[in-house]
Amino acid sequence: MKTADRLSEVFPNNDHANRQAWREYLPHALSLIAEDGFQKEQEKYIDLIRNVCSCLSSDGRWKEAEELEVQVLDLRKRVLGPEHPDTLTSMANLASVYWDQERWKEAEVLEAQVLELHKQVLGPEHPDTLTSLANLASTYWDQGRWKEAEELEVQVLELRKRVLGPEHPETLTSMANLAFTWKGQGKVKKALALIKQCAELRRNLLGPNHPDTISSSDTFSHWESAVDSLTWYSRQNILAFSLLAFPCLYFFSKTLLERRVCDS
Repeated sequence: MKTADRLSEVFPNNDHANRQAWREYLPHALSLIAEDGFQKEQEKYIDLIRNVCSCLSSDGRWKEAEELEVQVLDLRKRVLGPEHPDTLTSMANLASVYWDQERWKEAEVLEAQVLELHKQVLGPEHPDTLTSLANLASTYWDQGRWKEAEELEVQVLELRKRVLGPEHPETLTSMANLAFTWKGQGKVKKALALIKQCAELRRNLLGPNHPDTISSSDTFSHWESAVDSLTWYSRQNILAFSLLAFPCLYFFSKTLLERRVCDS
């Protein structure tokens, strides 16, 4: 399979800067992957297939990505075993493809499995376990299941503070996630205080021009402006604020809610 070997060497990763290159290579890669000869040797080219998956996902070609993610998962189960960390990564990747298609229930089922396996294989405080916990929380969030999302996000935040430190970027992501969930529940004061703290920490850690700093600072400004235009202690107004702000909340969630897909 000289063609496959060569393509494995030159096919780019899904970094945005490589978009033009991967779009040129994708038709050739997809044609090759479909060939009978390649199918017989596919266990040798799991990394190539996974790389193609990630580029398809980055281009929003979810159904094609899903088909290949299933293929990679089956290959890794067979070659590495069902509990190998790379196999669990493939499960998480497939769940993310479901999530990208707003197939929340399918994503939830798979994410719950990944979380339990990560706890067993890597331990309850391993960074990948915490990412699995955060991803499940975000799927609850997208279904409007605020209380369940909140419970998991509080766990992730406290664990990341202890394991990674209170100012680690992933800890700050957890802080932002919890702020969004509190706002979704109408806990506006708590949400504002937390997103403000997150923005200040990101400014100190990452600088004022970092995308994460700008995102959290803009979010705080939007929320504060909305609150200033309402009467704080009116239960009806707080509820109205949460509902009226929901489209904005969902937009920002795509940036702030964690869907990190780790791959080796």
